[in-house]
Amino acid sequence: MPTETNELCQRHVTVCAGFSRVVASTLGRWDWPSPCQGWSARDVVEHVIGFHDVLLLRPLGAKPDRPRDDPLRRWSLTVDAMAELFDRPGLFEATIGVPAVGNNARSQIDARQLVPMLTQDVFIHTWDLARTVGAGDRLDERLCLVYLERLPTDDRLVRSGMFGVPIEVPSSADLQSQLLARLGRDPSWAPPDA
Repeated sequence: MPTETNELCQRHVTVCAGFSRVVASTLGRWDWPSPCQGWSARDVVEHVIGFHDVLLLRPLGAKPDRPRDDPLRRWSLTVDAMAELFDRPGLFEATIGVPAVGNNARSQIDARQLVPMLTQDVFIHTWDLARTVGAGDRLDERLCLVYLERLPTDDRLVRSGMFGVPIEVPSSADLQSQLLARLGRDPSWAPPDA
C-alpha cells in the first residue's frame, strides 16, 4: 500500500480507536443528551456507524451484519469491517457512489477524499460522545489543527445541513475549542444535569 494511503488508513484506525474507548466508557448511558441538539449518546454512535455504512461499507459491499440493540457491539463490528476494507487491494483507486446526505446531492467521490472526511466525522463525534458521558474529551491537538486548516471559510458547512452556525470563541481559544466552534459546537457544553 502506498505511503499516502497507508497514512489515511492509519489515521482512521487511530481516530476510531479513540472513539472506541469512549464508546466503551458509556456504560449504559445511551439515552443521555449530547451536544448534538436532539441526539442522545446512542444517536451519536448510530450516526457514526451509519456514516461508515452509507459512505463506504455499503457501496463497497462490506456492510457487516450487526445486532440491533447493542451499540458497543455494533461499533466494534463496524471497526472490524473497516479494517477488512482497508486491506482490500485497489480501495484507493475506487470512485465511490455516495447517496444524498444532508442537503448534499448524490455524488461520486474518490476514496482518497472520502476516508479523511469520514475520519474527521469520527474525530469530532468522539468529543460529542465524551462530553455526553463524562469521559476524557481532549482531542489530539495536531489533528485539531489539520482539520481546522481544512475547513472552508464560507458558509458551505452550514448550508450542507449537517453543521450548526459557528460559535464565537475568544481569539486566544485553544485549537480544539476553535475547531468545535467552527463546526457549530459550544466548546463549554456540559450535560444538563452537570
